[in-house]
Amino acid sequence: MLAAVPGPSISTALATGGVSATDLWLSRGGREILRGARLEVPRACVTALIAPSGAGKSTLLRCVTRLLDPDRGTITVGGQDVQTIPPRELRRRVGLVAQRATMFPGTVGDNVAYALEGVGPAHDRVRQAIEAAGLVGDWASRAADELSGGEQARVAIARALVRDPEVLLLDEPTAALDHETGELVGATLRRLAEDGIGICLAIHDLPFARRFADRAVHLDGSDATEAGRDEAPAA
Repeated sequence: MLAAVPGPSISTALATGGVSATDLWLSRGGREILRGARLEVPRACVTALIAPSGAGKSTLLRCVTRLLDPDRGTITVGGQDVQTIPPRELRRRVGLVAQRATMFPGTVGDNVAYALEGVGPAHDRVRQAIEAAGLVGDWASRAADELSGGEQARVAIARALVRDPEVLLLDEPTAALDHETGELVGATLRRLAEDGIGICLAIHDLPFARRFADRAVHLDGSDATEAGRDEAPAA
């Protein structure tokens, strides 16, 4: 089995800042993209949302942050309906890291500080977010356009972390990374969960989920696997 959720129960974790999405339906252009989708992302836990490419994982994450609104269904953060949360506050509380990290002109510090108003790249919050994303040392002054794919992925995580989110949603975080770099990102996400952040990985890489997730679910909320994090992946 996947590792037990650390700390409080799922229901308690959801009530204190976790995400819950229930019975989400969404159609676009006559095509049903979400059909009764469900997702629970407790605090202090890594949840893997397992589905093949094109199944609606990215759409579900965008609904949680209200970049899209479902046709019906309910989404809550800490027990509060997202429809009642101002979008700016919602996107501070729930960070979304896209599949392809976008780097803006300037340094790593500039990129991370972009997420905050009135804060420069040398601010302590920027430095702390960069370090929390696994980039320890003099990273703030490095040119963002000279980073590797794995380094850009961690800068994107830092840009979300600088807002001090309760939950972090990541869309296929290892899709463009080699195995070694993916392992570094996975270890970073586990440390963040241990610090109390709810982590959701929308991913089709089941072996990665086995190694780093506490729980794995399908789009309908059912268990996605019974393989443990420390077990060898199936051949």
